Amino acid sequence: MPMHRGLAAGLIAALGLAAGALASSTAPAEPVAVRTFGVWQPPAGTKQVPLWPHGAPDMAGFALPPEHRETSTNPHRFEGRPVTGVFNVSTPTLTLFRPGRPGSGAAMLVFPGGGFQVLAIDLEGTEICDWMTAKGIICILVKYRVPKTDTYGDGDCHCQVTPKVLRALQDAQRAIRTVRARAAEFGVNPAKIGVIGFSAGGYLVAQTSNIFTPAYRPVDAIDRVSSRPDFAIAAYPGHLCMRDTRFNPTIRVTKRTPPTFIVQNWDDRTDAVCNSTMYARALDAAGVPAELHLFAKGDHAFALRRTGHPVDMWPSLAERWLHEIGIL
Repeated sequence: MPMHRGLAAGLIAALGLAAGALASSTAPAEPVAVRTFGVWQPPAGTKQVPLWPHGAPDMAGFALPPEHRETSTNPHRFEGRPVTGVFNVSTPTLTLFRPGRPGSGAAMLVFPGGGFQVLAIDLEGTEICDWMTAKGIICILVKYRVPKTDTYGDGDCHCQVTPKVLRALQDAQRAIRTVRARAAEFGVNPAKIGVIGFSAGGYLVAQTSNIFTPAYRPVDAIDRVSSRPDFAIAAYPGHLCMRDTRFNPTIRVTKRTPPTFIVQNWDDRTDAVCNSTMYARALDAAGVPAELHLFAKGDHAFALRRTGHPVDMWPSLAERWLHEIGIL
């Protein structure tokens, strides 16, 4: 597996790997990534299933290079451990992680972040599922299509671009419907299906929590099932606070929006904290039960890895919230 310095740039930018860390004289001049060719495969003991029966919709004119993975390490963040990103996903999948002990039948779908350019498949994916299954929750990791499959930052125009076809939202809606339609097979309580997402994945949480009209033409009986999640966790979400300080008008919060837990840091340099505060205010105005946790330090993309700041306690707060709303 050859080492690539230039190839690391996309992973570093999308996941915030370099934020504030490369100023140290002990850090390498440029981040280094290991690029691995081939389709990402889930851990042993999990079950991966295709999301669409005959291929994903609206792929005409959306040709991508082959899927590959890049792993990059920043010694000053993420406990100094590697972070792996998956690029050029054209065949979305679900991977089922079963808990090691009996639970309530609750399930959570995980939407990794990565700016709709890449998927942080371990940091904000498999590691989240390991945490969930340890609590007795069935976890479903969603490998949705990227890049440029929802609102993303364009480096050429230094602006945000929203594509006409929201392929990531299509995959997210289809994923929720699939889990609900196959609840008996997966061992899931169909009334306890939640979503959790990070950064761009946090935006997918907001979209699926409020947009119930299908973003694609129905393809089979699964698409007659509701895509509304029963509860939601949004971690450092993006794209909710517009640059003119307006709340994103495409997210129309109503009483149908599920109970939501939000967590973010004030010093987040990738997605401004107004993404969380504006969403929390909209939830409150609609009478939706919500819990918002803002911490002083920890920056972006902290996920479950230790930062040395109080934000490290957020998983225990989320677990208590899940008990309080009757999920655990």
